[in-house]
Amino acid sequence: MRRTIALPVMVVAATLLLAGCVNNTGGSGASSSAGSGNPYGVTKDAALAKTLPDSVAKAGKLTVGIDATYAPNEYKDANGEPIGWDVDLANAIGAKLGVKVEYTISKFDNIIPSITGGRYDLGVSSFTDTVEREKQVDFVNYYNAGVLWAAPKAKTVDPDNACGLKVAVEAGTYEDTDELPAKSKTCTDAGKQAIQVLKFDGQDQATNALVLGQVDAMSADSPITEYAISKQSDKIEAAGKTFDIAPYGIAVNKGAPLTDVVKNTLQALIDDGTYTKILEKWGVQDGGVTAADVNAASKQ
Repeated sequence: MRRTIALPVMVVAATLLLAGCVNNTGGSGASSSAGSGNPYGVTKDAALAKTLPDSVAKAGKLTVGIDATYAPNEYKDANGEPIGWDVDLANAIGAKLGVKVEYTISKFDNIIPSITGGRYDLGVSSFTDTVEREKQVDFVNYYNAGVLWAAPKAKTVDPDNACGLKVAVEAGTYEDTDELPAKSKTCTDAGKQAIQVLKFDGQDQATNALVLGQVDAMSADSPITEYAISKQSDKIEAAGKTFDIAPYGIAVNKGAPLTDVVKNTLQALIDDGTYTKILEKWGVQDGGVTAADVNAASKQ
């Protein structure tokens, strides 16, 4: 669950990458429209296209900020192009509106400032919708995800009793800024050792640290942990069950007309079955929603 706070990063030397994945740590700032294919056969909805802001309609594209280190949601293919089910969904939104989708691979913490600064139209990067973030941007809610821990195979780790353990996270995520600090404080308040949080620039690095045995566990969003386990099932396994379920949101500039356009387009994709096809292709349908929403965190 991503956050937007810039935090110091601990870099740990590790060369082993996830099997089937590529190195997603480079390429920040590179733009690409190569991911804007339409494998689901989405057709343009003329009525929805007419609701686009003039600036987007004239440009013929949506500019999207993305941190491509979070497989299977968003990551890079062998050519360095963004892929993942978040990418498929954004592409489908573009196809429904009849515009191209242009991605800029960016550090996660830079995406929201780039939206408020007018550089990106959207942020599509597994953003957890929080009340604090809603002060900066609006969120079109499209999925529900929780937190899931992983540990080395056959090693018993309890996320609710992790005092003194080394736990890997991606810097700036909910797990880094909220979940683990709260758990660690519970430990120290009880006179126990604090949790040692190892922060990495990308989720791929955090996962590698676990695979290499450099940490006792890792904490990440449930679809990310499940994907990592599927790729390294001989080395790591789930530790406990999914908890702290919350909505993901596509980030849009606060009060922008584009928010309702994206919401209505997402709803059209839900209604015509494209949304479900995307989730099923990537095996993440458990967190699917039946209705698009806006700023769900403030409604809870």
